[in-house]
Amino acid sequence: MRIFVIDDHPLMREAVVLLIRRLHTKASVTELDRLAAVTGAVEQDGMPDVICLDLKLPDTHGVSGVRELRQQFPDVPIVVLSAAPAEDFRDLSLEAGADVYIEKSAGATEISRVLKSFLDDSSDPEAITDPEKLSKRQKQLLVMLDRGMSNRDIANELQISEHTVKVHLWRLFRRLNVKSRSQASHLARTQGLL
Repeated sequence: MRIFVIDDHPLMREAVVLLIRRLHTKASVTELDRLAAVTGAVEQDGMPDVICLDLKLPDTHGVSGVRELRQQFPDVPIVVLSAAPAEDFRDLSLEAGADVYIEKSAGATEISRVLKSFLDDSSDPEAITDPEKLSKRQKQLLVMLDRGMSNRDIANELQISEHTVKVHLWRLFRRLNVKSRSQASHLARTQGLL
């Protein structure tokens, strides 16, 4: 698993990298101090599986970094770690394409809890032909995807947040080794997972 940590404050960047390494010992972490360095990092290290992004970088304004990364990496989870209060930027960040917004002041325990949900590397291509390897929630999601339900509809039916739905779907797609809802649905039908 390859994670990009983009933050121009060396101390904060090192703290996030330390947390990630504690949560996922085999993770390959690329540290960047500005958005412009992303293209070179992809050429050198490959595509990221997760991006941790600070909003206030020398070459971004507001949520422009989130928008730019979302265009460049439509399927990669973006975790915004910001010193700005959530009420100022959370909604803007999520609308721009971030998967989650965490205030840096939340502390190591809360940041770890959120990061852990994105670093759960349970992807196993062999698992797709064995429905027993899917969790109850993953089987539920497959049925809902097959019914054409939106993230909002799924969140309402399961009484969870849309963010949690996104995390569950991301894990499900990794488990099935697919990139989209339609691929997951097609695979579920052809492999008898429904």
